[in-house]
Amino acid sequence: MAKGATKAHALVRILSAESFDGVIVFVKTKSSTLAVAKNLEASGFKAEPLNGDMAQSAREQTVSRLKNGRIDILVATDVAARGLDVDRISHVINYDLPGQVDPYIHRIGRTGRAGRTGEAILFTGRNERWMVKKIEKATRQPIKEMYLPSPKAVNQKRIANFHDSISKTLESCDLETFESLVASYAQTNDLPMAKVAAALARMAHGDTPLLMAAKKEDKTPAASARPAKQTRKPASGKKPSFSEPVVPIIPTPLRPGMERYRIEVGESHGIKPKDIVGAIANEAGLESRHIKEIHIQPEFSLVDLPEGMPGEIFHLLKRTWVRSRQMAISKCA
Repeated sequence: MAKGATKAHALVRILSAESFDGVIVFVKTKSSTLAVAKNLEASGFKAEPLNGDMAQSAREQTVSRLKNGRIDILVATDVAARGLDVDRISHVINYDLPGQVDPYIHRIGRTGRAGRTGEAILFTGRNERWMVKKIEKATRQPIKEMYLPSPKAVNQKRIANFHDSISKTLESCDLETFESLVASYAQTNDLPMAKVAAALARMAHGDTPLLMAAKKEDKTPAASARPAKQTRKPASGKKPSFSEPVVPIIPTPLRPGMERYRIEVGESHGIKPKDIVGAIANEAGLESRHIKEIHIQPEFSLVDLPEGMPGEIFHLLKRTWVRSRQMAISKCA
């Protein structure tokens, strides 16, 4: 568990530490499919939304990409995912919990197909504990709390994935031409091969940090959001069983007269709360005491500002630079 973590950050942490094949993340609204998929994609996952606003042909193409492995994560509403049957689904994540037990059972039934095992993760808030009790009663299994994967666990998984990618490339590709080019470059520039290989790996990976910064982990279970992880065995007509879950914390509720905004600069870019306050105060002419509840995530940040921001100020902030990146501010749904 990480204090101050949002559901979005918790989702990235969980998926970064889990070994999965295909994943369906269930949300309540069409706008959430877009926001959650965008955040996952920005964090390096191959994710796409699936909602009722999409044309039938577009939905079919998206599902096809999930089936053939071109994407790994589908962020969907219940309506859009009706009839969805993909054998490679190893995880179902209830990012938003449904209001009834039956839709939940239908969701998690999409794991454990074709003789495989599967995992289901659910996020719940304090006002949804009654639903957890109903699920426990319906499945006759307890749901236990879990902690978020530690940065160490996330980094171990990312390193393992990195090594696995190298191994697969070595096994499946003809590297003779590239091997010759790299060897020639290293010799011409008097550089060790490891240094050149590291530069090529950085080029392939991009600017997003490979490893998560180590932080002191808070071992206290979170009170405001509780995801539960359940192991689902291959379909056999039996009730699914639950194992230990994971716990994130949702941002504090909005204060009256405030609106929440997202800026596309986060922890990985070196952003600090004072940077956000300074940039907004200077560009918008807003006193710092009116800037509330800053939540910094790996790839973006959330900030609460007084409602009714004038259009010209909003467009000015979209173009404002902080830590060598444009804020690209947007209003949260």
